[in-house]
Amino acid sequence: MLEPSNNNELAAIPNKRYFTIGEVSDLCKVKPHVLRYWEQEFPQLKPVKRRGNRRYYQRHDVILIRQIRSLLYDQGYTIGGARQQLSGESAKEDTSQSQQIIKQVRVELEEVLKILKQ
Repeated sequence: MLEPSNNNELAAIPNKRYFTIGEVSDLCKVKPHVLRYWEQEFPQLKPVKRRGNRRYYQRHDVILIRQIRSLLYDQGYTIGGARQQLSGESAKEDTSQSQQIIKQVRVELEEVLKILKQ
């Protein structure tokens, strides 16, 4: 889903279990109110809600948001088209998420390698 060229402009996803809506907003370059709207439009996007209805996103949510962002902003899909694209690619979704995670791990390992070489 995410083209390598599109992924370069986004920051690497930190190795954390949960992210606040502000952190996800910064990681995905999408405003918090847009994230809340996307929760209503995309049934796959379900962050954990805790005290006071605070949202906590997991890594797979951040990857999904980046996919939605790519479909809407980079590839020009409408909300309905992006929803259909995501639901129609459920088999491809696992592969795409796996590739995204592998790419993320590779970036992190390269950073560790740079540190070790110093």
